[in-house]
Amino acid sequence: MRRLARIITLFTAMAGLLFGLGVPANAFPQAAFPLTSNGNRGSDVVALQHLLAAHGRSVAVDGVFNSGTQSAVVGFQQSKGLAADGIVGPATWGALAITVRQGDNGPAVKAVQSLLNAKRGAGLSADGAFGPATDSAVRTFQSHAGIGADGVVGPTTWQNLLWHYENTDFGAGSMCAQSPDGNANAHWATAGAVAQLEAAAATFATTGNGKLPVGDAGFEHGGAIPGHASHNVGMDMDVWPIRTDSAQCTAGRITWQSSTYDRAATRSLVQEIRAKAPGHVALIFFNDPQLISEGLTTSYPNHDNHLHIRYK
Repeated sequence: MRRLARIITLFTAMAGLLFGLGVPANAFPQAAFPLTSNGNRGSDVVALQHLLAAHGRSVAVDGVFNSGTQSAVVGFQQSKGLAADGIVGPATWGALAITVRQGDNGPAVKAVQSLLNAKRGAGLSADGAFGPATDSAVRTFQSHAGIGADGVVGPTTWQNLLWHYENTDFGAGSMCAQSPDGNANAHWATAGAVAQLEAAAATFATTGNGKLPVGDAGFEHGGAIPGHASHNVGMDMDVWPIRTDSAQCTAGRITWQSSTYDRAATRSLVQEIRAKAPGHVALIFFNDPQLISEGLTTSYPNHDNHLHIRYK
């Protein structure tokens, strides 16, 4: 019994060291720094551009990872002795992430504020001043992520904030939410996937072919959703084909075989989806044989009535 008691005491002491001295519990064990590269867009890119500015790299903060951002990334990587490939992965994010807390000012704080606004609807002024409102929003996010609410944005908070999914914005007037499988809250995906589809939808809306119906994507923190075995890592989003009457958001869903199917408009949509995410569309499942023959979509069972976009 004494030996058992000593073992329990030793285990308790070790647990105290691990969990009390810098190894916080993490509600999102899958959280990891995202891979970001040329062709990406969205709130993660905005944060990247702010962090590059914090390290003295001049770059436009527009949320689009273009040649200018890539050049700034390569220069930063070279200065830190990292592989200068222009791809922002864990090592580059780790070098970019500056620990900030209440009282700090500058572009790194703007990066935190912009991420909290995009991913958690914090409603902060992205002014670069880490004041009480930003401190409160950081602590709220840390509690949400289960990482210890101390208000300090260090490596663990940066990683969880950059990893966290983003909800699709249906308020812009270019898309409508559809939940054919009853997954009303399943419109979350990675920041890149959301921004790339939103950009495509915004341009498509100018063609006069109506709004883009967006169906099941994923839940806020990933995981399987009913009716969609592969929608669990924030990279898969469904959209519906376009109708000749442009009523795809108000009328019934159609297939590529329906009399009201508008192939030309759907082709234009697919082309726009690819154009807004150059090099970052892995595939688009949709069984229209004409679009398949053109190399725009890929055949897959049960994809007659929707387009399944898989981003990289």
